[in-house]
Amino acid sequence: MTVNLLDFDLEGLAAWCEALGEKRFRAVQLFRWIHQKGAGNFAEMSDLARSLRAKLHERAEVRALPVLSEQRSLDGTVKWLFDVGGGNAVETVFIPEDDRGTLCVSSQAGCAVGCRFCSTGHQGFSRNLGTGEVVAQLWYAEHRLRAQLGLAAGERAIDNVVMMGMGEPLQNYAALVPALRTFLEDHGYGLSRRRVTVSTSGVVPMIDRLREDCPVALAVSLHAPDDALRESLVPLNRKYPIAELLGACERYLAAAPRDFITFEYCMLAGVNDTDAHAHALLRLTQGQGPAGERWPRVPCKFNLIPFNPFPASGLVRSPRDRVTAFAAILQNAGIVTTVRKTRGDDIDAACGQLAGEVLDRTQAAERLARRRVLPMVAAGRLHSPRSVA
Repeated sequence: MTVNLLDFDLEGLAAWCEALGEKRFRAVQLFRWIHQKGAGNFAEMSDLARSLRAKLHERAEVRALPVLSEQRSLDGTVKWLFDVGGGNAVETVFIPEDDRGTLCVSSQAGCAVGCRFCSTGHQGFSRNLGTGEVVAQLWYAEHRLRAQLGLAAGERAIDNVVMMGMGEPLQNYAALVPALRTFLEDHGYGLSRRRVTVSTSGVVPMIDRLREDCPVALAVSLHAPDDALRESLVPLNRKYPIAELLGACERYLAAAPRDFITFEYCMLAGVNDTDAHAHALLRLTQGQGPAGERWPRVPCKFNLIPFNPFPASGLVRSPRDRVTAFAAILQNAGIVTTVRKTRGDDIDAACGQLAGEVLDRTQAAERLARRRVLPMVAAGRLHSPRSVA
């Protein structure tokens, strides 16, 4: 079986080339051809020795993911559906903005976390993607867009990558880290650590490992100011409660390329969007838990995300004036707070809408159906249970 060269970061490719009897500089040349120039045919790689090209033809390939569809939103967002085999397909989204181009990359076929507000979680989970399958999303999108936009050599279509597509990246750690290193490598895509973001629902041990192995920007899906409410929205909170999560965030900042953590907060009408919830979040930023206990104090910004509806969620988007009022409470207290602009919702490419095609192995639909009772605000308390139709 041939080796997929997209599976290797530069160090991995150098080791593989050395095993072929080749020097390290050949790996650098090969890496540049693949990632900077988008070459998949070894015959194109004119400065490689003929003997090396012969070895590559026999033993290796640049294995792209088959593209099942490409959709374009009215706002310029592009969504690709990639076939990853076994009845599974993953989605990748490009978001053009005035000052940057952002690619939202998937790390798993489905997701096992099962957050209440996320379409991917309702699809269930099939498997982790390999490093090459993660990298192939950027490889294809970058070079496809360069050709479409008529960019000159050296011009970049994508300068911002977020691991916010399908899946929980930190539950696919072994494949994630080499992919991140390829994104960052100057001989590859040359992205800044500040411009590569890993979004996690809070896998505490892996946050600590990422700090040591490949610290990039970190976004944490918070979505609630206390454990009871967060557990109903993000089941992983049962294993890693908020205090532990904040502790990992505090430790991460010692190595992070930014001096803050981004907290993602999906705005759900009647569930987590009241003034009381906003004030509880403020107390968290000051290192105070819900019962007044001392918690880690984490410099942060909040990214408020309007909920993007999908069938069977049982949830409703917070009204715009409620989101505005919620944001104002945080901003008036000096917390940097943004409201994410919904992009690509006409092609189901917005945050929380990515579903792809997943051959579920986890009975996600049945599990989520049993969790249709959600917390909401009640008089005198942050929340109490109610049934959501």
